[in-house]
Amino acid sequence: MASNTLKDLNSLPLTEKMSDCKASLAKPCVGKMNGPLLPSSVALPPSVGESEKPEAEKATVEVEYIESENLDNVDDADAVLKSVLAGLDSKDWVSVCDALNNVRRLSIFHKEAMLHMLEKVIPLVVKSLKNPRSAVCKTACMTSADIFSAYNDHITDLLDSLLTQLLLKSSQDKRFVCEAAEKALTSMTKYVSPTLLLPKLQPCLKNRNPRIRAKASSCFSRSVPRLGVEGIKEYGIDKLVQAAASQLSDQLPESREAARIVLLELQTVYEKAHPLIKPETSSSSSPEEEQISEAEPITWENFCQSKLSALSAQAVLRVTNVLAMTAREGLVTTGSSSTS
Repeated sequence: MASNTLKDLNSLPLTEKMSDCKASLAKPCVGKMNGPLLPSSVALPPSVGESEKPEAEKATVEVEYIESENLDNVDDADAVLKSVLAGLDSKDWVSVCDALNNVRRLSIFHKEAMLHMLEKVIPLVVKSLKNPRSAVCKTACMTSADIFSAYNDHITDLLDSLLTQLLLKSSQDKRFVCEAAEKALTSMTKYVSPTLLLPKLQPCLKNRNPRIRAKASSCFSRSVPRLGVEGIKEYGIDKLVQAAASQLSDQLPESREAARIVLLELQTVYEKAHPLIKPETSSSSSPEEEQISEAEPITWENFCQSKLSALSAQAVLRVTNVLAMTAREGLVTTGSSSTS
């Protein structure tokens, strides 16, 4: 009987034999396995073709960082104004970036129209600065720079949270985000009045984070010269000297260098306001005039010693005396070369 079966199999066409083999391979194995049985819920890894297909179908989204001078005006300002808040608060990061760029366009081309919305816009920009996605952070930094240049002192009351985040991003994030945050801080010190900005910056000089202190010191050093001589006297040169002196012993060199710049500026202003040149007295001068002429102004050294602790005054004078000595050496060199 076995021989008859073999004869029947041999007589079958080749195609039928292959279909029988495929059918037998497709049947589940019911015998024992050497290892444990796989549970029915375990998903087997896809084949090479299946794993490559979804990757090929994924769309890559690229965010374009447009410089302020290259931004175009919006087509319909009213429509953009109505939709911008929802866009800033969107869960889709691409929509958030689009909304941020629209805020930039409105700030440049329609700043009066968006002025009444700043109280709602600024907190959402701060929210974007906190976003973990770097593209959103950088776009928010660029938006902050355009807001500073457009609205100047109008955002002073809303500046605290925005300033804190920009200081953080300029010191703790990826390099291209740090650079954008630095530009925003530079724009802030350029367009916001120093008399309003300096009180906001001074608490940041005492922040626990040394990097934040360093960035705040840089902003401080850029803002003080913008006060001018009269502005420095009105603000209080003693307050500025004390703030700068506190940074001379800071952990980071960026803070110390910013403090030196401020102190040298303050020394120049002080000496202009308190010249030490004693007027000549004539023999016909009255006793009252002679007494007034003998009353000399307080020197920079005495001023620092009266307003600072002994150690702080010593550090400040060490910095400022180096400049004075350098200036005197330059004058001596110039004078000797001219006489020869």
